[in-house]
Parts: sequence; C-alpha cells; structure tokens
Amino acid sequence: MNITEPQQNITIQYCFPENNSSCRKQARPGPAYIFLFIVLSCISVCTVFLNLLVIISISHFKQLHTPTNLIILSLAVADFLVGLLVMPGNIMLLFDSCWYLGKVACYMYPIINGLSLSASVFSLIFIAVDRYIAVSDPLLYSTRISVCKMSMLITLGWSFSLFYNVLYVYFNDHFLESKVRCYGECILFVRYSWVIIDLVTVFATPFSIIIILYFIIFKIAIRQARAVRAATNGISKSQEEKVSNSSETKAAKKLGIVIFVFFTCWIPFYLSSLSVENVTSVSVVWTVFGWLTYINSSVNPLIYAILYSWFRESTMIILRCRIFRSSSSRFNLFQENF
Repeated sequence: MNITEPQQNITIQYCFPENNSSCRKQARPGPAYIFLFIVLSCISVCTVFLNLLVIISISHFKQLHTPTNLIILSLAVADFLVGLLVMPGNIMLLFDSCWYLGKVACYMYPIINGLSLSASVFSLIFIAVDRYIAVSDPLLYSTRISVCKMSMLITLGWSFSLFYNVLYVYFNDHFLESKVRCYGECILFVRYSWVIIDLVTVFATPFSIIIILYFIIFKIAIRQARAVRAATNGISKSQEEKVSNSSETKAAKKLGIVIFVFFTCWIPFYLSSLSVENVTSVSVVWTVFGWLTYINSSVNPLIYAILYSWFRESTMIILRCRIFRSSSSRFNLFQENF
C-alpha cells in the first residue's frame, strides 16, 4: 500500500518582489502577533498624544514659560520623537522584518533613535540639577537660572546627543554598503566595545548623577522640614510631626518614583547587552528590552507633567478647544493657588 504524503506549498515572500536582491520577509502571522502589534501601536499613539499635550501646553501658555518647564518641554520633545518615529519603525521591523523607507531613512533611523533617547536622558539630568539648585539655594535661584541660560544648556545637551550618536553609528560601520546583505534590510551591528561606551555614557553616568542629586535633594528636604517644625509656634506637637512627616513622605515618593522608573526601564537592556557577544538592532535583546527604554518615554509625561495641576488645567483647555480663543495664551492655570 503506497501512502502519498501531501506536499506543502511554501510560498517565499520578498520585501520587494520586483528587486532581485530583495530580502525575504519573515512574516509573523497569528493572533499573538496581531495582539502585540495592536498593543505596541497603542503605546506609540499614547506616547505621541501625551507628550504632544505637554509640548502644546508649555509652548502656548505664557504662564508656563519658566526655566523648569523648558526642561520638561525638552523632555517631551525627545519622548515625542520616540513615539512618532522610533516606535513605528520598530513595529514595522518586528511585524515582517522589512524596511520599506529607503536607504537614507535607514541611515538616519538609528541616529534619530539614539538622539531622542539620549536627549531624554540628558533632560532628566537637567531636571535633577534644576531641582537641586531650587532646593539648595531658593533665594538665588531666579538669578542663577534664567530662561536664556536654560535654553543654552538644553541646546548644548541636544548638540552633544547628536554628535555622540553620529559617532556611535559611524564607528559601528552602519554607513558601509558592505554591511547591507540584501535590499530591504536595515540593521545596526553594534560592537561590544561600543556597548561598554554606551553603557557608561548614556546609562551609568546619568543614573549616578540623578541618584546623587535626588539623594541630596531628599536630605535637604528633610532638613528644611525639621527646621520648619522646630521654628513653628502655636501648633501642637502632633501637628508639627504631621507637617514634617508629610514633607518627608512627598520627597521620598518623588525620589523613589524617578529612580525606580528610570532604573527599571533602562538597566535590563544594558545588562542583557553585556551578556551577548554580538548585538544587532533586530536581536531579541534589542527588541524586548529596547522597548522598555521606549516605554520610559510614555511614562515620563505621567511623572513630570500629569502630576502637576497646571497640566491638568491646560489639558482640559486644549481638549475643550478653548485654546483657539484669542486670549487663551494668558489664561491663569493656577487658580486654585489664589
């Protein structure tokens, strides 16, 4: 008895069927990947939307034109680029491994990726420095920190980020034609030496600066709360302890949230990168843990903006289209303080 096994017709798909040197598609069908595509797309949209609200709020309302808010604006712009350009590019490569945007866009993509992420990290450093100066020397803060000085500092931060990422891509041979194996491929091969350099430059050093500054801020906040408690007259001892404990608790929570989120989103990527010999932009390490660093861009506006009352007020004005009124830029966003 002859048993004839049915032949399975496997159709090979190409990114660009009309091109003889096209890469093969690595399509990932199935409900799981469709669900993942929807979730990641929603994260991208939310990242763009939240950071766009911050950008519009600070740019439009004159009351928000302060040095501190300029840093938050810089952070929002960096995170906005992550949601608008970086996340969609990664989703496209994740879905079928093909790059449809051309050679020039492939050259620019890792630069934009690194620029937006490193600029976001530098903005976090500037926020920590700004808060340290405001807490340690509040009387002289307005003379030491101005909008002009902060604008120059932010420009220098973005310029250094751009310069660093151009070097990063260049010395990993991303611009060499020999690195492209087929048409429709866009992969960055990262040398192990540059993994170490990037670890020190973009993660270890910024994280150390942030944690040291916030630790000092926390200590100053405790000392100031105790000084206020000691100088307070006319209230009971229990009320004094309540005021002091409240200030200490708020400082501790803010310190804990900032450090925990930054640490959680960034350290898995670098630890996993150190554990492999060759890192590429399409590797499992880069795909899985790289998305944690992108999600940090979604969380940043929640930490640095949504917790502020002015952001909630400005968001309601924007969503109700009151921003289109002629005098909307001069609206008072701090009415609860009067």
